[in-house]
Amino acid sequence: MITEITAKSLFRKYKRIESWFLCRYGMNLYRGCGHNCAYCDGRAEGYYVDGEFGRDIAVKANAIELLRRELDPSRRRKPVAGGYVAIGGGVGDTYQPAEKTYCLASRVLKLLLQYRRPVHILTKSTLVQRDIDIISRINDVSRAMVSFSFSSVDDRISAVFEPGVPPPAERLAALAAFKKRGIACGMYLMPVIPFVTDLVDKMEASVKAAADAGLDFVVFGGMTLKDGRQRQHFMRVLERHFPDTAHQYDIIYRGDRYGQAHPEYYEAVNQAFVSLAAKYRMPMRIPSRLYADLLNDNDLVTVMLEHLDYLYKQRGYRSPFGLAAWSISQLKEPLSTMELGLGRIKGVGERCRKVVREILETRRCGELEEML
Repeated sequence: MITEITAKSLFRKYKRIESWFLCRYGMNLYRGCGHNCAYCDGRAEGYYVDGEFGRDIAVKANAIELLRRELDPSRRRKPVAGGYVAIGGGVGDTYQPAEKTYCLASRVLKLLLQYRRPVHILTKSTLVQRDIDIISRINDVSRAMVSFSFSSVDDRISAVFEPGVPPPAERLAALAAFKKRGIACGMYLMPVIPFVTDLVDKMEASVKAAADAGLDFVVFGGMTLKDGRQRQHFMRVLERHFPDTAHQYDIIYRGDRYGQAHPEYYEAVNQAFVSLAAKYRMPMRIPSRLYADLLNDNDLVTVMLEHLDYLYKQRGYRSPFGLAAWSISQLKEPLSTMELGLGRIKGVGERCRKVVREILETRRCGELEEML
């Protein structure tokens, strides 16, 4: 059932730059999602989505009016910060079936083009191809990036766990169409499903498909499983189709409040992904050429340090960059005005200072580029 609601706000500003998607702002046009993916944590109680998650969809009918007002510089006390605007969210894919009727995404994109805002779209739906012309215009004026999420590239498994979503083969074909237009594209291989799509051969098939399609990066993530509605629904699907794996979930998911699996499980699948990414020479984070000119100094340094921190830890090394990234993300003053005081920032030791200076002087980080 679709219900139209009047939202109070749409344009959501994050407290800090989001380094997975390179965005400062995001939006949800819908609550609930007709894709009805079995593993979606948007189904969990903490997101306060009313009704049956995969069936009852709330549409923010006043989204365009809200966004027009929120983008208007005459109404803002502070200008919109740099970085991509993220279209897509955890409580409803922007290009889910309801979008065919409401066309909110198309109208949002036209507004973002008018205000020359870069856009990063994350979806599972090939419906995004409907808007390829407007996305191409945004790419010409500011920049656009289109990413699709996958749990695997196995069409049969996708039909089980992602019943309302076009099969992976069609998603890959859509990405190829955007690449032909010169638009940066990525794969978010997340979540991989424990004991189903986290097998090495399944993961390798996905990374290879990304490389064959000429994608710019693959971002990887394991599955969370929160007690309550999410776990109950997922386990029903799993027991129906993969009953031999169900008992193993009690071993790795032990009631963590955030739905996290046991750390040793994540370490094992992450190491497998790192090896595959190296084999196919696929960057595991968005390459800096796609964002270095969009971010202010503080956000750029934060992102690059967070990417370095991730890459070091994925390889099993200690990292000096995580605390430094967090500390810099909390600064109120520009780094360029306090270069001589870098050593007073918590977590910024001599090694970090050298990296920060390189980024501020060149807007590049040689160590990060080499690791990617």
